[in-house]
Amino acid sequence: MNQIFNWKIKTFSQLNTDELYDFLKLRIDVFVVEQTCYYSDLDDLDRDPNTRHVFAYDGDVIVAYCRVLAPNVVYDNESAIGRVIVSDAYRGHGLANKLMALAIEQTQQLWPEQTCHISAQQYLEGFYQSLGFETLGDMYLEDGIPHIAMRRSA
Repeated sequence: MNQIFNWKIKTFSQLNTDELYDFLKLRIDVFVVEQTCYYSDLDDLDRDPNTRHVFAYDGDVIVAYCRVLAPNVVYDNESAIGRVIVSDAYRGHGLANKLMALAIEQTQQLWPEQTCHISAQQYLEGFYQSLGFETLGDMYLEDGIPHIAMRRSA
């Protein structure tokens, strides 16, 4: 896959309606439909003025997305990365690495003194460890899917 992807990092107020629609649809298509995980995706964290939306397009198709959350929004004194997603048709081509690299870069630029916390699907533990995250405990179920808490040093 040698495409050149159009990567974007925006706050909620910088998003246009198509971008918002595209990433919400991608999140629903994967988390709700593909993973049969029925939960309320709209939790108001997307609109927090410090949240950064990191996403990529291949032409006019969104292919990857995550959100970066400020310290004290979800975890005390820690930033967070969540809703990490790559479209099914684009998995296995390194997009998750690029997506996470950009997200981690945001946490380091915006909150350089804070650790970063993620709630990772357990089967991706090795992937996140390769990015510098350390496992913080035992597996737990989140929306019926095995997850683990992980942290990356500042």
